[in-house]
Amino acid sequence: MAAPPSGMPRRAPKLLYLVTEDWYFVSHRLALARAAKEAGFAVSVATRVREHGDIIRAAGLRLIPFENSRSRLNPFAELWTLLRLITLWLRERPDVAHHVAMKPVLYGSIAARIARTPRVINALAGMGWLFSSGGGAARWLKPAVRRALKVMLRSGTVLVQNPDDAKLLAELGVPPAQIQRVAGSGVDLERFRPRPEPAGEPMVVLCARLIWLKGIGEFIAAAQLLKQRGVAARFVLAGEPDEANPGVVPLAKIQDWVAQGIIEYPGWVEDTPALYAACSIVCLPSYYGEGIPKSLIEAAAAGRAIVTTDVPGCREVVHDRENGLLVPPRDVPALATALGKLIADPALRREMGAHGRFRAEREFGAEQVIRQTLLLYGEAPRG
Repeated sequence: MAAPPSGMPRRAPKLLYLVTEDWYFVSHRLALARAAKEAGFAVSVATRVREHGDIIRAAGLRLIPFENSRSRLNPFAELWTLLRLITLWLRERPDVAHHVAMKPVLYGSIAARIARTPRVINALAGMGWLFSSGGGAARWLKPAVRRALKVMLRSGTVLVQNPDDAKLLAELGVPPAQIQRVAGSGVDLERFRPRPEPAGEPMVVLCARLIWLKGIGEFIAAAQLLKQRGVAARFVLAGEPDEANPGVVPLAKIQDWVAQGIIEYPGWVEDTPALYAACSIVCLPSYYGEGIPKSLIEAAAAGRAIVTTDVPGCREVVHDRENGLLVPPRDVPALATALGKLIADPALRREMGAHGRFRAEREFGAEQVIRQTLLLYGEAPRG
């Protein structure tokens, strides 16, 4: 970026985040945005505002309400969203644009190109339901999105969280030099610390957005199977149904599982460290297009053994039989066997939890991720 003429004050470079939901920004990018502000950026956040706007403003960030939808397929509505986004980019003229997730990446890249944004960061936190699902709208949307990614990601820097996504993008034609890997959004190693397991029946927790692709159905089936075998354990499903996702788990179905005595359901849990401190095992049987699941790196930092699936993203956090157990996706008997093994063996849980904490400190600390991303803000190829 060119220096100002002699004698004129230096303008703070403008950094603009585009994220679909305010809660997601607070959960996954707020610490990064605060660090960018401390580094001298004038930070703005364009997102749909629901319940977390005050938190974003309290961090000293400029909030730009931007209504959008993750699930809408109406082409006229999508065109209107894109036109509004282009108008926003032309008005704001950011020096750095950081787009997060599939739709913001695609639409934001178009807006940034038209507005001639000097530096563009496109962060794909996994490939999402579109690349995980083989039916419905995904069947005809996927080829179009592949072509769009191939064109739009040829400029700027693309952030991915696991090698599988990096390989997929390279196969689509994205220059490998423009693909950078970061370890998810990082985990606060002070907030998530190992705590001794509480006494009593082991508690197994699945903490996620409640969509079927996260393996919710498999978790329920495994819990039923273990209860039929007489295994003494509590199974807790934490989170809220993601109504904007085509694969949402209906709240009525969850309440039915509770009524049957299969699971406990506290809903959305704000104090995740306390939730993990109260549990013995963290489970995520996902077959979703994960980047690096935040719930898993938080579980590792909290020193909890993990059972998850051998799929991209999940296997980046768990090394099988080291800090947890990997099972094939959609395999209920294997999932039940893995959970049963850890429920029956407290010493193995403690050993795996210690390995998880070590890996979290070495690979997934938020400070490391923030430092790496801030460097990219200054080094990203021009859009």
